[in-house]
Amino acid sequence: MKNALMAHVEGKHLKATPPAFDVGDIVDVHQRIVEGDKERIQIFSGTVIMRKGDGINTMFTVRRIVNNEGVERIFPLHSPKVEKVDVKRKSRVRRAKLYFLRQRTGKATRLKEGDPIVLGETPKTAAPKAAEAAPEVKA
Repeated sequence: MKNALMAHVEGKHLKATPPAFDVGDIVDVHQRIVEGDKERIQIFSGTVIMRKGDGINTMFTVRRIVNNEGVERIFPLHSPKVEKVDVKRKSRVRRAKLYFLRQRTGKATRLKEGDPIVLGETPKTAAPKAAEAAPEVKA
């Protein structure tokens, strides 16, 4: 349980609308990189293998293969350096942590395809709208 004072202080630094993605999704993470006095956006693409933490401490790990070598990066979800997270493909997984992908290569790293991506609305908000639109028929 968080202290009310800590929650108040952390609340100022949380993103208003955190990106909606789950473990197993293939994402593009747009990260702001500062080199000297210049600033640019660098994209890191890969599979989300883990989410952990709560509130301001929420972190997620993205894994990809570069030159037959696995590369994992850990990103803070609410960091101002993380510009945005684009979901490229949803996957259906039955685990919270996909550490087993570290031992797999090639086609063995494929995950089952999940729900299609609907632009403009999240799946959690789409379900109640469908239920409201369909009136009940009593016989």
